[in-house]
Amino acid sequence: MNYKLDFYTQYHQFYLRDKEGGFNTGDVDFWTEEAFQSRLAIGNGVLGIGIECYGPFVGELSILKEKSAELDLSLYDHVVEGGIQIRSGIIQVVDCPNSNIELEVKINPGFYRVRVYSMNLASVEGDSGNDSYKIEIWPETNMECVVIKNYERP
Repeated sequence: MNYKLDFYTQYHQFYLRDKEGGFNTGDVDFWTEEAFQSRLAIGNGVLGIGIECYGPFVGELSILKEKSAELDLSLYDHVVEGGIQIRSGIIQVVDCPNSNIELEVKINPGFYRVRVYSMNLASVEGDSGNDSYKIEIWPETNMECVVIKNYERP
């Protein structure tokens, strides 16, 4: 299942969350220095995904049956993975800070791995640019945050 995403969010972030999860994104342990560097904050039933633009977000989300075997890092500026537990069976894409639900998808309750691919990050000047994102989600119990390719701002 593939879903196109095109919405406005603020503060260089948006959320992927369990519809009935704990949404404490203001906790001091959520957006830590490490989370800012990795562009991925992991909380109880919520992931904070860091983006380069302040507002516009363009990307796609894919729900997979298993981990994608294809990983050509030359196509991307930054790639990070982390995990989330979806208890409700409904995963949501939510903007920041208004919490508008931009996408809601039914999936089986369980543990999922999320990989975020970031592209064209250097195109961003000020609040806009041509950055885009690809998000893949598949069943897996590993919740650890791992940066596969790191982007450092010039």
